[in-house]
Amino acid sequence: MTDTLETPAQAGRWTAQWKELYAEVITTGLCTGCAGCVVTCPHDVIGYEHVEGKYKPFHIEEELGLDNCAHGFGAGGGCTTCTRACPRFRAWEPSADMHLFGRVREPDEMGGIWRQLLLTRAADDTQHQQGQDGGFVTAMLSWLMDNDYIDAAMVSGVEPDDAWKAKPVLAHNKEEVLATAGSRYTYCANPLALRQAKEEGLDRLALVGMGCQTSSPPTMWDRKAGKVSKPFLFNIGLLCSKTFDDAIFPELFEAKYGLKKQDMVKMNIKGAFQIWMKDGSFHEIDLKECHGWTREGCTHCPDFAAEHADISTGGIGKDNDWTLTIVRTELGEEVINRMISEGVIIARPAQEDEVAMKLLRTLSIVSRRRWPEWADKAPTVGVPPPKKKVEAQPAAH
Repeated sequence: MTDTLETPAQAGRWTAQWKELYAEVITTGLCTGCAGCVVTCPHDVIGYEHVEGKYKPFHIEEELGLDNCAHGFGAGGGCTTCTRACPRFRAWEPSADMHLFGRVREPDEMGGIWRQLLLTRAADDTQHQQGQDGGFVTAMLSWLMDNDYIDAAMVSGVEPDDAWKAKPVLAHNKEEVLATAGSRYTYCANPLALRQAKEEGLDRLALVGMGCQTSSPPTMWDRKAGKVSKPFLFNIGLLCSKTFDDAIFPELFEAKYGLKKQDMVKMNIKGAFQIWMKDGSFHEIDLKECHGWTREGCTHCPDFAAEHADISTGGIGKDNDWTLTIVRTELGEEVINRMISEGVIIARPAQEDEVAMKLLRTLSIVSRRRWPEWADKAPTVGVPPPKKKVEAQPAAH
């Protein structure tokens, strides 16, 4: 393990293209399926299947096979956008750190770099009740629209015929934001909503997503991906240790516990998988039972705390009514301070919730330990080794 993280040297000419991305990320288990390479490809030759068991980019053109691209360096020459946009390609963490903060994280900053740590909730009763863990994200998106920071937000919605099948959605107003509120815990590549925004001519967008998604914009900014990165104006990160395959609904929740997807009204994860049903019943399922349905793209992800968002947020404290809110950037601090002063949200110091503070560090460490030893070393800098389990001593006679 490396004890210090060095500032990356000034980059020379960037030549890595799809061929390197395919070999180093997509086929090695590092790919999270964030779709950053898909939505930024200027030639529209990277496809994506937003279905269980896939959630991975693939090359559409067959000229050079699945593992190469005619638009990259080679016969067609030149395009490197996909590797510039990838938040898991080579030294992605220090690249994003340097762009956002002007420095790399210190070894003890397991949850990334931050300015303020707060517990927040929406002041508006509707946002508070319908949103997740106090409705902070719902309140913030509505405020950003009201105050002309953004035109729309790339968020997770659901299919018309399945209230728990997540799909990328572009929310244009407060009503659409409220309609998409809540967490689903299956994967959704929210950046795919950028396509719709482009068709509608909208270029001031907020992205709401897990760390694997919210690291993409600052990574491409640092790597100078060009105009494709400009629509991402505000980045909201969701704390996330993993997501699950959709098969968890029929194969575990219904098969073992008789909990049908269509009868669920809300879910959360607070040490257990919590499910509220239409009949008013409440159920908790041990997370260990859910591990078998962990999505493949989450198995190596080192970023629990969404370390490259403007503001990261999640309900990991002792109370479902408050959101742990990590304010990371100057822009994030400007927004949160204005929202507090205007009475849009209620805030208090996060240090008041010792459970939340401990979990933030612990879960960040657990996630960083998943990062492979053969990959870039930056995400594991400062990570302490697991504590050895003490073997039980035989009883004395």
